[in-house]
Amino acid sequence: MTSYFCPCPRGMEAALAEELTEIAAAHSPTLKVHNQVPGGVHCSGTLVDAYRVNLHSRIASRVLMRMGQRSYNNENDIYDLVLEQPWEDWFGVEHTIRVDVTAVKSPLKSLEFTTLKIKDAICDRFRDMFNKRPSVDTREPDMRIVGFLDQRNFIIYLDTSGEALFKRGWREETGDAPLRENLAAGMLRVSGWKPGVPLFDPMCGSGTILIEAAQMVQGIPAGARRHFAFEKFHDFEREAWQEMKAAIKANPLPGEPTIFGSDISGDMVEMTRHNLKIAGIQFDVPLKQIEAQHVSPPVDGPGILLTNPPYGERIGVRGDSTMAPDEMAVSFYSALGTTLKQRFAGWTVFLFTADLSLPKLLRLKEARKTPFFNGALECRLFRFDMVAGYNRREEAKPKQSPQE
Repeated sequence: MTSYFCPCPRGMEAALAEELTEIAAAHSPTLKVHNQVPGGVHCSGTLVDAYRVNLHSRIASRVLMRMGQRSYNNENDIYDLVLEQPWEDWFGVEHTIRVDVTAVKSPLKSLEFTTLKIKDAICDRFRDMFNKRPSVDTREPDMRIVGFLDQRNFIIYLDTSGEALFKRGWREETGDAPLRENLAAGMLRVSGWKPGVPLFDPMCGSGTILIEAAQMVQGIPAGARRHFAFEKFHDFEREAWQEMKAAIKANPLPGEPTIFGSDISGDMVEMTRHNLKIAGIQFDVPLKQIEAQHVSPPVDGPGILLTNPPYGERIGVRGDSTMAPDEMAVSFYSALGTTLKQRFAGWTVFLFTADLSLPKLLRLKEARKTPFFNGALECRLFRFDMVAGYNRREEAKPKQSPQE
């Protein structure tokens, strides 16, 4: 069995471990899920299991195969470990490479120098064996090698994924600051949404949340429309990969819409419509151009509202450009909070934002707040339970008179 590490957005580790456990239960007795650590989940299995996780995981950022691990004192120890690895068993001198290093509390002074030593060790091994060395390509490499350092130990990985897994292969165009697909998928899981439950994103942007949900409804795996680095490995098991993809069974298309979106921008609505088509969605996802503070529930009965509202400068497209940004945010979120209280009784509302003062702006008390990171940006997924009678309680509060 081979050891793997699946990194993910920080805060999504438990959701990823749950997802990997489901993939193992549904598809593979050899895939084993091990411990969660900040930023990812360790697992083990066959090489074909790595294909399987790349194909099916919606939350992992990559699937990294562990090549070697050792304690270290300096960069020469790292060079020696990398030099010992049989890189030639996996790829050839004709393949381009890229090396990335991350570290937590490492005593080494320069990660750039460490990265260079890893690259030198790989190239030296090929030069010693074949009198040739692979070229470096930092933009579109065939093979990515990843080093991880903590205070005492160094692990060297070969990336089986290639481009990051949040790149599903459907996105041609994006709005401003698009939400990463694996973060959207993680939020859907954390929200408790399942196919069949009504889902509404009233600030859908380029449609990332809607498309992740729609692909889940239709049974389209996250990696069904893209290629992976493992397809260039020397011992790539093409037949096993083709059988795995051939075994994908589409779900029956829903008879009635359950996924809905809207945005203030007509361009965003059109982009979402286009992206849904490119992502292979074959059923109706109703979309409207409307301001978020004016929306109504798209179905009778309860559902889940999940959205990534604007913050900072992005709120400028949602309101009056003559207002200062802070005034605009207060006005926008105050109106949105009123809409949620008045119209969405029975719904569970999830708002993902870097603005930690959001509940105060909405004048709502969160039922839960879960910390996540969008890249380096610390965010929260706020949950609000819109219980029936919320608005009646608001109306019952004593009002201040104009003289007070």
